[in-house]
Amino acid sequence: MFSRLKYHFKTTIIVKNIYNNWKINRPFSTHLPSPVGHLKKDRTTRLFINGEFVESKTDNWIPVYNPATNELVTSVPETTPRELNDAAESAAEAFKSWRKTTILTRQQILLNLQLLIREYTDKIANSITEEQGKTLADAKGDVLRGRQVVENACGITNLLMGEKLAVATDMDTYTMREPLGVTAGICPFNFPAMIPLWMFPLSIAAGNTMIIKPSERDPGAMMILAQLAKEAGVPDGVLNVVHGSVGTVNFLCDNEHVKAISFVGSDKARYFTWKESTGAKNHGVIMSDSNKNHTLNQLTGAAFGAAGQRCMALSTAVFVGEAQEWLPELVERAKKLKIAGGFEPDVDIGPLISRDAKARVERLIQSGVNQGAKLVLDGRNPRVPDKYKNGNFIGPTILSNVTIDMK
Repeated sequence: MFSRLKYHFKTTIIVKNIYNNWKINRPFSTHLPSPVGHLKKDRTTRLFINGEFVESKTDNWIPVYNPATNELVTSVPETTPRELNDAAESAAEAFKSWRKTTILTRQQILLNLQLLIREYTDKIANSITEEQGKTLADAKGDVLRGRQVVENACGITNLLMGEKLAVATDMDTYTMREPLGVTAGICPFNFPAMIPLWMFPLSIAAGNTMIIKPSERDPGAMMILAQLAKEAGVPDGVLNVVHGSVGTVNFLCDNEHVKAISFVGSDKARYFTWKESTGAKNHGVIMSDSNKNHTLNQLTGAAFGAAGQRCMALSTAVFVGEAQEWLPELVERAKKLKIAGGFEPDVDIGPLISRDAKARVERLIQSGVNQGAKLVLDGRNPRVPDKYKNGNFIGPTILSNVTIDMK
């Protein structure tokens, strides 16, 4: 919840008037400028610092390609040390006044934000499909799941309630929740709207300020969300957006103003955040008494949906007993999935995020073959429309007779 519990032991309960005359910097309005306003004509992505979209002074730019065509979409800056410091100082300064706002003030801003997200779902989803590659239907689901967190954060009046317990005849124990200060969010590429929306709405609702680092592979959704947050009434400095890779992550981990970090990312990236954490591997155990039709449908979606690029993607299925005979039917269902760019109608699987990701998957498939696995369904070099011939596509792939010692 990005808040600190503070315990008080008193013989009486003191009720304070927490309301003040805080004024929102901008009135709520549905007359929003174009959500792609953060992109200049030369297609560079800006920073969002102290309520303003800022062109970075960096000399180091990261290209963002459409995974379906490998055409350049935008360039993302490696934020300079001075710009990173500006974001941190802005967040620290804004915290001084933001922490004093009433819960009802913050709640109203969140209500405005969730309404704007609902209104601009299609534009956010289009940005996701263009930069990340997932199907438009998946992209809209990405936004929906994030918006649901914002809607939950609108209940902050209940979420921040403390507790009281009469521990003795003349002694009451009660708790108060206080904001931490500046918080940071480090986000992955696979859910560019949902995961930032896990982070900053709850953080600012609890009275903190936040610095978000979206993935350098698909920053567009977060930049639209920053613009919507500004329009919803989030004061300058309460939300800041910086870009980059390892250097930016290290800054957020080391900066003295940052009191908490929310992180979702790859096993490699997490070493920069918390060396003792572990990664995840999802297995499905298929029993012979399960509903075959339902199970095969669920396996197909879980394994191949979002091109396998989500934390809960099912990479391994263990068929037990007679269920082993279902494998040919699973292969037939996987063969019927449509592979194309995310904007195509009725598409089931879009591209992988990058050429490097495609090459890695191809290496892993071949390693399985080399180590003795049976390639039941080969998704390499799938058939796609000509306009996507340069895209990062891998079709559904199934290997059987796999052993635990294989790469």
